[in-house]
Amino acid sequence: MRVFLTGANGFIARATAVHLQKQGHEVYGVDLRADEPAGVLAGDITADGPWQDVITGADVVIHTAAVVSNAVGLDGQWTVNVAGTRKVLDAAIAGGVTRFVQLSSIRAFSDVGFPDGVTEDHPVRPDGNPYVDTKIAGEQVVLQAHAEGRIAATVIRPGDVYGPASRPWTVLPVQLIRKYQFLLPAMGNGIFSPVYVDDLVDGLVRAALSPAGAGHVFTLTGGVGVPCREFFGHYYRMLGRRGPLVAPTPVAVGVARAAGRLITLTGAETEVNAISMRYFTRTGTYSIAKARRLIGYSPQVNLTEGMARTETWLRAEGLIRP
Repeated sequence: MRVFLTGANGFIARATAVHLQKQGHEVYGVDLRADEPAGVLAGDITADGPWQDVITGADVVIHTAAVVSNAVGLDGQWTVNVAGTRKVLDAAIAGGVTRFVQLSSIRAFSDVGFPDGVTEDHPVRPDGNPYVDTKIAGEQVVLQAHAEGRIAATVIRPGDVYGPASRPWTVLPVQLIRKYQFLLPAMGNGIFSPVYVDDLVDGLVRAALSPAGAGHVFTLTGGVGVPCREFFGHYYRMLGRRGPLVAPTPVAVGVARAAGRLITLTGAETEVNAISMRYFTRTGTYSIAKARRLIGYSPQVNLTEGMARTETWLRAEGLIRP
């Protein structure tokens, strides 16, 4: 099959491309920067361009391009996560693509206030957070096109994706821990729902290529939740540090809010803010029973093995030194 990836130079897209190519599929795509050897065309999904014509002939479009940040405002996130999704979807329909896969997020359930073991039929919940709200709106754009019969679509809600090259849950935490700038609220007892990148990609490809995936929303995590202090504790041990550093939620949120304001005053962008801190106070987990049942999703990499692989990569990249 011919598979077109948006955000093709990104962490998840690159891992997906490798997986697909090993299965014998042809992979190409678009990103802000070209990578000709990898078949990646330079283009901006928020603007018209040659990338729209290149989609023609693809069997599947996997749409990973997005603003993934708590530091970007509503307008910036809306432009990419919603209007950009509409533009990619329209190009796919015009190009005769038969399947469209939207990479959304477990945050469509909101960051807090969802039941433990939440399933895909639980209502999504806008909460005023630009990332949460635009991910929900992006899903609506895609599912509406499916409901209208314009294209067969699938929505994927990944958990907390870690592993080699993961910026939010590997690179950034390690950098902050090294600078003594990492703090967990809820005394570290918030629940984290990790999924190793290889497991996510396996589920993503299964959903994209299986007829059973059409018209469905799938949550893809590692299948278990762990306390935040346990997950991030792996990075502390890799660095030879004691920790994690924890605090009551009001204290941690206050510290993050103040630190974020100071960093912003310097003109820099930062993920250190109250929104990010509250994310670590979750108490619920996410069910993957539907993905197991319909597409045969079965995570293979537990946290111990995943962190061992991640440590090998971090040391090879010089992000953790002997």
